[in-house]
Amino acid sequence: MEHRFLGNSGMRVSAISYGNWLTHGSQIDDDVAIEAVHAALDAGITTFDTADVYAGTKAESVLGEALRGVQRESIELFTKVFWPTGPGVNQQGLSRKHIMESVEGSLRRLGTDHIDLYQAHRYDHRTPLEVTMSAFADLVHQGKVAYLGVSEWTADQIRSAAALADELKVPLVSSQPQYSLLWRVIEAEVVPTCEELGISQIVWSPLAQGVLTGKYRPGEAPPEGSRATDEAGGKNMISRWMSDDVLTAVAKVSALADEAGLSTADLALAWVLRNPNVASAIVGASKAEQVTRNVQAIDITLDDDLVAKVEAILQPVTTTDPGKTLKDQPKERL
Repeated sequence: MEHRFLGNSGMRVSAISYGNWLTHGSQIDDDVAIEAVHAALDAGITTFDTADVYAGTKAESVLGEALRGVQRESIELFTKVFWPTGPGVNQQGLSRKHIMESVEGSLRRLGTDHIDLYQAHRYDHRTPLEVTMSAFADLVHQGKVAYLGVSEWTADQIRSAAALADELKVPLVSSQPQYSLLWRVIEAEVVPTCEELGISQIVWSPLAQGVLTGKYRPGEAPPEGSRATDEAGGKNMISRWMSDDVLTAVAKVSALADEAGLSTADLALAWVLRNPNVASAIVGASKAEQVTRNVQAIDITLDDDLVAKVEAILQPVTTTDPGKTLKDQPKERL
């Protein structure tokens, strides 16, 4: 397994990390989830990403159980805070109250005394950034959190948080955005800003919710049991990619991958890992063997001509509107 430095932290993370959004505590049985985590460990993955909101806090508990008995120093454990974790009016957002209470719940569910990377799961437009960063800084100084990160923040928001982190003398080292051959929004502003500030990307959905595996075909019904048929949440997310135009383009990419002796997923993951600002790509799994297959991408070096052909076929999303209030935030709790 290749390991890469996470920003200017000095900590290294596995180039492929294991994430349990949509799977643990909801989509798959706990015993299957535990098998997948053990397969990740066997494949050399040391970085595990979750969030308090996943499966209504159950995902953290399942991951904690799966990692029971694993030497704590041998892994990097990441989680997040922002989305509602209960019915209370203060059980959401990035207020000091919610952060301080949420971290205790995450530590308990994960079965650990510290979190290696604690991430703001979205930007909170209702709480002053100074309040949020001060609370995060206290957690670092208390030893409950080692490093800080953000998820789906704009370049300007990241820059403001980094300035406060410098003042508070705490390490803001990562950004966790969506990034794939089909979603390249971060390339214009987020990546250049983060490169300047010494912040790395830990990207989610590098396979575009599975579309970049090539298993969905234009004009055909999605396979039974796939994310596109998952009414619990996966279907809503993947729907943006399920048009015949997108699937036809992906089929052309699959043909190119086949000619190069690669799977479509291998090509898509290897493409993401080509970006020098990407420290790790998060993959999920509903089966242990999926983890083993995905790890193969770290050994692939893509030919520049192949990359040019692939990028010419796909029409990725490159811009989005970041101007959202808490009330208007997207419903996907990623």
